[in-house]
Amino acid sequence: MNFRIAGLSPEPFRPLFGLEDAALAALGARRLIVDAKPGFPDRIELRDAEPGETVILVNHEHQPANNPFRSRHAVFVIEGAAVAYDRVNQIPDVMLIRPMSLRAFDADDMMIDADLASGGDLKPLIDRLLANPDAAYIHAHYARRGCYAARIQRA
Repeated sequence: MNFRIAGLSPEPFRPLFGLEDAALAALGARRLIVDAKPGFPDRIELRDAEPGETVILVNHEHQPANNPFRSRHAVFVIEGAAVAYDRVNQIPDVMLIRPMSLRAFDADDMMIDADLASGGDLKPLIDRLLANPDAAYIHAHYARRGCYAARIQRA
């Protein structure tokens, strides 16, 4: 089955880029200088930030549904990231090197299935979840810390 993986739009994060650290802190965000790779998975470009790059750590509502599955969590975004990852039938390395939790949601934004996978097991899990006709989309999360990673849907 064909699938599309999309990173977050940079638009909501652009106002944070270039702010002073005190202004970021007032908004509940922090600027960090990347000191290791892997370690700072960006949610816009869906890649690990390179050592020396700056990232903004910010709380982001990735599931705005007005139901029990409404959710927000911390995410890293590379400061200045301009173009969201959007590819068909390609799983970015940032997801392949980490254990992932994939959560399928229906058209009412209710979770209908979920499972864990890593590396080469991600594609079969994506196929299985999207084979369910009630699945409208999948949210991918980094399993260890529970952070939102990306949206997956049929292409």
